[in-house]
Amino acid sequence: MKLDVLAIGAHPDDVELGCGATLAKLARQGRRVGILHLTRGEAGTRGTAEERLAEAERAAAALGAAELAFLDCGDGSLRTGPDEEDALIEVLRTWRPDLLLTPTPHDRHPDHGRAHRLAEAAAFYAGLAGRAPQCGPAPHRPAVVFSYMQHDGFQPSFVVDVSADWQTKVEALRAYRSQLYVAPEMQAPDAPATKVSSREFWLAVEGRARYFGQMVNAEMGEGFWSRLPLAVPDLLSIVPGGIR
Repeated sequence: MKLDVLAIGAHPDDVELGCGATLAKLARQGRRVGILHLTRGEAGTRGTAEERLAEAERAAAALGAAELAFLDCGDGSLRTGPDEEDALIEVLRTWRPDLLLTPTPHDRHPDHGRAHRLAEAAAFYAGLAGRAPQCGPAPHRPAVVFSYMQHDGFQPSFVVDVSADWQTKVEALRAYRSQLYVAPEMQAPDAPATKVSSREFWLAVEGRARYFGQMVNAEMGEGFWSRLPLAVPDLLSIVPGGIR
């Protein structure tokens, strides 16, 4: 049950869009990665909760995730109270990840910022022996929380070179047929148009990855934010490759 990395998202497809290639890279390198969706996207404009559950399962399999789970924190008004904290604490104590990947504190969708605050709080509280003793096994606190990018941009604290795993991310995103762009002839005739289902959004996902890749002399990159400075044991290990 022990995980190395747990990626948390407010809705199915958040994790895959924000850090899917990084998860695929970690899984390919032999790390045990998990995905936790805090809702089933039940309040979304497109797709049913059942459809999104099936899509999330296909996407997690494509990325090589060892674990996939859902909580019921309320899509469209994500709850962050003690009950939701306890539910997440139980997951953290059960899977015991060393690294958490979460949304950023502020983003276009209010649920994303709420998801960050819930994850950050639960990550700390999960290490307190006196908090929620009924929730899972022994206390466990992840070592670090990093945040992936969604709608709103930020200056990344670091960029992961995901060039070799980008197509795996694309495969995972293709699982979300109810949410993301598909060719017009494959689109349901009565499907309402949304920002994330547009061709422009699909192109922007790739464009952002190419931009971040260029920043680190790679083809594709995913950017992350860290609240605290990063420890670098070997400066030469972070020297960019590629043409200088």
